Amino acid sequence: MGGAHSGRQSPVLPWTVRAKLAALAALQRRDGSIRRRLFSLVDRLCRELGAVVVSVDYRLAPRHRFPAAYDDGVVALRYLGASSALPAVPAAVDLSSCFLAGDSAGGNIAHHVAQRWAASTPATSSPPVRLRVAGVILVQPFFGGEERTGAEVALDKACRSLSMAAADYYWREFLPEGATRDHAAAHVCGEDAEVAESFPPAMVVIGGFDLLKDWQARYVEALRRMGKPVKVVEYPDAIHGFHVFPEIDDTGKLVEEMKLFVGEHRSKCVS
Repeated sequence: MGGAHSGRQSPVLPWTVRAKLAALAALQRRDGSIRRRLFSLVDRLCRELGAVVVSVDYRLAPRHRFPAAYDDGVVALRYLGASSALPAVPAAVDLSSCFLAGDSAGGNIAHHVAQRWAASTPATSSPPVRLRVAGVILVQPFFGGEERTGAEVALDKACRSLSMAAADYYWREFLPEGATRDHAAAHVCGEDAEVAESFPPAMVVIGGFDLLKDWQARYVEALRRMGKPVKVVEYPDAIHGFHVFPEIDDTGKLVEEMKLFVGEHRSKCVS
């Protein structure tokens, strides 16, 4: 693919996308800026969704490779769903209407945690499980494979928020030693992909200038092939990680879409 890639011209980005990239580059030169903006987004979700947001401090690669992050996500759910009263969980919280959400690598983790939880918690369990996952929200989930997709080739040099070199590096640091990107942690949308019967409804957010968008679209196709309900939300001018900018229109639209998704499936879960 190297020869084919070198002969391609990078697409011309709309000025709005170029402006976002310039802002992102400036943010990355200030230690902690992205983290502060993500905190602001979580605070906004708490207020506008009327929800309690639990952020899992999962173990990080490369010190803790696959499957540490997935294990920690499942442990967090088990902790929240423990039968005894927990001071960390306000009494008014409805644990029968829990949603898993994550962006980028967090979207990957949310998928795998939802799959593990669904596989270990049948829809009709006895006695009933206190915590029930009503839906999963994947914002530009970080999926991949050994194949180079059209978007990866076309957008590699066009978008500074994520490059193929960076994506490949992240996979090498996360996957088991010697594993390829076709490992099940990365490649979740193959023809033989399966999810548990009680895998929850999903919302998948895709950006037009995210070089991972082809993998995300294939993931949607795989879920639909398996008969799972999935809502797709697309933003044609969005780069990978666009939502860290609260002032842009697409971020506000994303929050509204999340509210609609949560409202729809929360009512289904508790009705």
